[in-house]
Order: sequence, then C-alpha cells, then structure tokens
Amino acid sequence: MHSRVPPQNQIFSQQFAAFLFDMDGTLVNSIAVVERVWREWAVANGIEPNAFLQRIHGMRASEVIRREAIPGLDVDEQAEMILRAEMDDVDGIVQIPGAGAFLQSLPAGKWAIVTSAVRELAERRLAAAGIAPPPVMICAEDVVNGKPDPEGYRKAAEKLGVSPQDCIVFEDAPAGIQAGENMGASVVVINATHSHPIETPHLSIGGYGEVNVIIDGKGGLKLATGRS
Repeated sequence: MHSRVPPQNQIFSQQFAAFLFDMDGTLVNSIAVVERVWREWAVANGIEPNAFLQRIHGMRASEVIRREAIPGLDVDEQAEMILRAEMDDVDGIVQIPGAGAFLQSLPAGKWAIVTSAVRELAERRLAAAGIAPPPVMICAEDVVNGKPDPEGYRKAAEKLGVSPQDCIVFEDAPAGIQAGENMGASVVVINATHSHPIETPHLSIGGYGEVNVIIDGKGGLKLATGRS
C-alpha cells in the first residue's frame, strides 16, 4: 500500500494501476468561465464575491449554494440556473498545458475523470478544450456525496477494476485533494491556474510537460520527471 501522503519524490518510485483526474483546473482551464458566472450570482445574492470565489472550486454547484444558507433560496433551482449559465459560456476554455498529450500517452482503461460538474457540462467543456472523454467518467449526478468525500474517486477506481490505494489522483482544488487523501490514493497537485500555489506535501506541477509516464509490460504505470 502507498503511504497516505508520500513525500514528493517518493511518488516517482512507486508503481500505480490507474490515474484519476479532476477536470476543471486539472485538465481544462475553465476558471474564467466559472468565476464570471459565480461572481454574478454572488453579487445578486448580496455575497462579497472575492472571498466567495476562493471557496467554490472543486465542489458541486448545489453544495456551494446550500453552504451559503441563504433564506428562501431554492437550491435546486439556483443550481440549474448556474448550470445553464455555464453551459452557455465556454469562451476561453483551453487545456491545461500538456494535458491532451499526457492523456494520449496513457493506455485505454488506465485512467478516468472524476468531476463535480454534471455530465452535460463536463462533455461540453472537454469538447471546447479538445479532449475526448474517457469511457469512465464520474460526474456530479453519479454520486450522493461530492468532494471532499472520496465517493467519486472510489467509484472510478471500482469501474477500472483497481484498488483506490493503487491510484494517483490529479487535482487542483483543496476539496479534491482531500478526497484523494481520504481514499488513500497518492496525489499530484496541478497549480497551472493558481495565482498562489497551494501549500501541499504532495508533488505539485504547473503542467503535464513536467512529468512523463512509463508503462511496464503488465500495464503498470510509473510517473517520471520530464517528457520522454
């Protein structure tokens, strides 16, 4: 079993069965869209937007809205309104540097996406970024409990037929990082969209050009530094 929070250099000496990826901020840069939509919502509901925007990433819209506990607000109705606004706005969505090439280097059936977005929105954003969705993609409607609960990542590991402890979780947001930790996976933090990188004991990279994957004869995956 891999240690719960391995030292940054230890991850390169381990072999893994699968890689599990968050989407927003990890594979696609959608931060401009997300913050445009949520800033407007915050202002409309009397919430100071700058602090609010720091605590929304990596969570499902319904959970963000429910957490604010605004009297008289219909959570489901507001979440649907946010979804429609995000669906209509894909301007500026791009890949995180090197994401597409890194995913293409992985064997089929060895990776999955676990996102707090609903499937319709996830597919739209991936298409805008030029990334084909994998056969296994766990979305907001597929889980009862969103991140930081590890339910989504556990489901992805189960569908891939691997142990959660034999996975690397690639994440950018605190809620998702905690979800990976909570299921005992190793974690790589993607800081490409961070103005101030998260303080973390995990390996932290600015893009996928900083790492490479080595595949052994039995399909095991190892992470290495640099691009081969």
